[in-house]
Amino acid sequence: MAAMNDEPGALRKLLDVALALGAERRTEPAMRTILEAARDLAGARYAAIGVPDGDGGFGLFLTSGIDSATWDRIGSLPRTHGILGALLEDTRPIRVADITTDPRFGYYPAHHPWMRSFLGVPIVAGGEVVAELFLAEKTGGAEFTEADEDLLEMLAAHAALAVVNAQRQERARELSIESERNRIARDLHDSVTQTLFSLTLVAESATAKPELLAQVRELSRTALDELRALVDTLHGGDTSRDGLDVALRRRVDLLRAVHDVPIDLTVTGTPRTTPALRREVLKIANEALSNALRHSAAHRIAVALGSGECLLSLTVADDGSGFDLAETVRTSRRLGLTSMGDRAKALGGVLEIRTAPGEGTTVSLEVRHDG
Repeated sequence: MAAMNDEPGALRKLLDVALALGAERRTEPAMRTILEAARDLAGARYAAIGVPDGDGGFGLFLTSGIDSATWDRIGSLPRTHGILGALLEDTRPIRVADITTDPRFGYYPAHHPWMRSFLGVPIVAGGEVVAELFLAEKTGGAEFTEADEDLLEMLAAHAALAVVNAQRQERARELSIESERNRIARDLHDSVTQTLFSLTLVAESATAKPELLAQVRELSRTALDELRALVDTLHGGDTSRDGLDVALRRRVDLLRAVHDVPIDLTVTGTPRTTPALRREVLKIANEALSNALRHSAAHRIAVALGSGECLLSLTVADDGSGFDLAETVRTSRRLGLTSMGDRAKALGGVLEIRTAPGEGTTVSLEVRHDG
């Protein structure tokens, strides 16, 4: 094995990354940590990491070193063919001085940066490639070394465990949601279906016995109430009927039931707003909460809804990993940051996102209301 001391402190950096990955519970933040660490450790201008979807593409693909304008011009995500597909078939690293001369290389799509030196390392768990790590353009124009390859293989070994653990935890949360859906299905069968069945029988009898019509009306009201309760559980509340504070409380209650992250909710004031405004604010709250639960690895989330004389405020803050906002906007399309900003702008409000790596994230919205 080649020496590992080409870059002072490389092993210390690797240990720090391994410790950080050990505490990560979300797949995408784990992948981002792996991506940035690999680029730094090997001294690469460009880096990417992808999770194969088993259908010739990538279910998740993150990049580093490519600006947002270039990324948008490139367009569609790469496919798992050519040299990228080779990593799936043979789980050994691929290191070449000029990828364009490799017989497995196909072509670069229009607007793709021209890359020559290449290092590809599969992230393998249980004999299966759970992700692929790609580095290109060694800093200084040199090719990647055997030491780089050895170092990235060590990183991949730690990464495999982190990715699998994060995927398992996310699957557990999905199963919790599925369990909640099954419970609602059972409630539909055990309560509403039985009530409607009774209603049918009584309605048939009522044709001969008009005195049973009162019972028909009572059963109808009962069935309607049961259906409304179940729909409210699924939908999270009707802002046009209940108001934003009630809808937000119901949404938080549902998220508490299916996630293991404590969510604190504080509501001050009762804003008298239009249904359209309440609906859009709730969508922003849902997006911010979803981001915090899926991407931040937070230990706690705090939600605050407040209303003054003419100003409505919403804050969703977490104590999670945080992120580089500018870099994330450039390289990932999965956080819904643009949609939240667009909704706030359409309302005539102001949305602010405060975050930094290791410092958590706070999403704040302020918008005027009718009082």
